[in-house]
Amino acid sequence: MQKRKLGKSGLEVSALGLGCMGLSFGYGPAVERETGIRLIRSAVEKGITFFDTAEVYGPFSNEELVGEALAPLRDKVVIATKFGFNIDADGTQHSDPPLNSRTTHIKEVAEASLKRLGTDRIDLFYQHRVDPNVPIEDVAGAVKDLIDEGKVLHFGLSEAGVDVIRRAHAIQPVTALQSEYSLWWREQEEEIFPVLEELGIGFVPFSPLGRGFLTGKIDENTAFDSKDFRNTSPRFSPEARKANQAIVDLIADFAKAKNATPAQIALAWVLAQKDWIVPIPGTTKLHRLEENIGATEVELTADDLSELDSLTAEVEVQGDRYSEGSQKLVNR
Repeated sequence: MQKRKLGKSGLEVSALGLGCMGLSFGYGPAVERETGIRLIRSAVEKGITFFDTAEVYGPFSNEELVGEALAPLRDKVVIATKFGFNIDADGTQHSDPPLNSRTTHIKEVAEASLKRLGTDRIDLFYQHRVDPNVPIEDVAGAVKDLIDEGKVLHFGLSEAGVDVIRRAHAIQPVTALQSEYSLWWREQEEEIFPVLEELGIGFVPFSPLGRGFLTGKIDENTAFDSKDFRNTSPRFSPEARKANQAIVDLIADFAKAKNATPAQIALAWVLAQKDWIVPIPGTTKLHRLEENIGATEVELTADDLSELDSLTAEVEVQGDRYSEGSQKLVNR
C-alpha cells in the first residue's frame, strides 16, 4: 500500500483509509463485534493504517469497536475520531441544540474517547460539524491545549467552509479537512481545494463511493434497512436513483474498458485528483475491502481523467445529499 502525507503536517497514512462508521451505525444494524474486529484487523494486514471513527457513531459503540480491534496494533496505525455533537456521557443525544463544541465539552469528549479507544493519544481529532454558537477560535484553542498535553496529535475539521478553515488554522494548524467528495459530489473543488493547497492542509473524503451508489450495486428498486439513513436522503429516493443511474452506467462502461470495477474507478479517480487526498471508504464485507484496496493499483492517465470528467458532466445528479434537518448542520 502506498503512503500519503496529509498536507504539510507530516502525518503519513496509507493512501486509502477505512471509514468505520458503517460497522456500527448509519447503514442498518451493527455487525457482530467479532466480524467488525476481523474486518479492521484484515485492513491492517492489507496495508491500511488510517482508521476513522467518531463518538456519535452509536453513540460510542464504534469507538469501542475500533479501540478493541486496533489495541494489539496501536503503534502501526493512525486513529481519527471526532467531537462536536451534543451527547451526554450516558449516550443521550440532544437536538436542541444538536451541536456542542464548548471548550469544556471538547475536553470531556477527548478524555472519554481516549478511554473508549483504549489509547493514550488521539492521532487526529476533528470537529465533526461547525458549531455556530462557539467561535472557531475557541474550538481551535481547546484542541491546541489537548495537543500541548499530548492527548491529541493533530487537529481536523469536517464539512467546514473557507472562512472557518482560515480562522481555525490561524490558532492551531489544521492537518486535515474531512468532507464528502466523489464523482457525483465535487463542490469542494471550486473554493475549498485552493485554500487547502495554500495552507498545506490534507483532504479526507468520506463517501467517495457516493454512499455505495457508485459501486453499481444499488438501483431504484433497492430496499434499504429501516435503520439506514439513506431512507431520508433525497438523493436516494427511488426517483432520484432512477435518474442518477445514468452516471453509474457511464462509470461501469469505463470500468470494463480498464478491466476494473466501478468502485475501483470511482476511488482511483478521487486518488488521482491530488496527492494530499486520502479517501476513507467504508464497508462491512471483506471482499469489498479487498476490491477497494485494488483501486490503489488502478492507473488513470490524463486522458482517462479527462474522459471521466466529460462523461460524468453529462449527468445532472438529482437530489440533495441530506434531509432538510441534517443539511442545517452542514456549514459551508
